[in-house]
Amino acid sequence: MTIHKIEAIKSLAPKAEVIVGASGVVTWHNLNGETQPTEDQITAEINRLETQYTNDKYKRDRAVAYPSIQEQLDLQYWDQVNSTTKWKDAVAKVKSDNPKP
Repeated sequence: MTIHKIEAIKSLAPKAEVIVGASGVVTWHNLNGETQPTEDQITAEINRLETQYTNDKYKRDRAVAYPSIQEQLDLQYWDQVNSTTKWKDAVAKVKSDNPKP
């Protein structure tokens, strides 16, 4: 994913009202008490957000790999009834298939 300039600006100055044109030119309408970040700060924030996005890949992968909440609750119920560990095994597999960096 490419972090866009507007995402970095909103991260640095969440209350500011800005427009980023197609060419990347920023038009500040109202800072709403925020300090206008410099281009270097915006570039650094883009890099930070891209690194964070890359580092969080395992979270996105796990989110789609986990069984639904309904399925997990059903597994937990039947584990209690049958003295099994299917729910724990399913969660452990997702975690081992998608480890933290």
